[in-house]
Amino acid sequence: MPEIQIISEITPASAENTLPSSAQKPEQVLMCPSAQPDMPAARVLGVVGGTVETTQVAYLNEPLPVSEQLLASTAPLKPAEVFRFAAHCEGKACRHFDGTNCSLATRIVQILPAVVDTLPACLIRPTCRWYQQEGRAACMRCPQVVTESYEPSEDFKRAALG
Repeated sequence: MPEIQIISEITPASAENTLPSSAQKPEQVLMCPSAQPDMPAARVLGVVGGTVETTQVAYLNEPLPVSEQLLASTAPLKPAEVFRFAAHCEGKACRHFDGTNCSLATRIVQILPAVVDTLPACLIRPTCRWYQQEGRAACMRCPQVVTESYEPSEDFKRAALG
């Protein structure tokens, strides 16, 4: 199994990753930062850590594609309990997509508090749907977002489920 390196501290992002791109390339595929491991081009975005009450994603500092071996390594836990995944945004196939925007990203920014003071280092920011849509406000909330949450707050439920 490949060695997984995580960023142990949230470090400021480089200057080129601080503003959304206003001139997105038409062929550029946007990434969903809250994906399922079986989605096209899925990769590990980070490792879920923290406590049950306060989860925090530690972002990887190099790409790690999803493999059967990687998913099996999380047993007996579900892969989404251990990892946060990114994959190609499914657009209209996703229940959070309204035809133009990701409503999940909108709700996260509107409902959840920022949990970091500086932009976290992130490998997908240049192609992240949430960043392209909501800018740095989404990034400041992103580390608290997890797919599997067993004791979510009321705000987290409202953000996740609408």
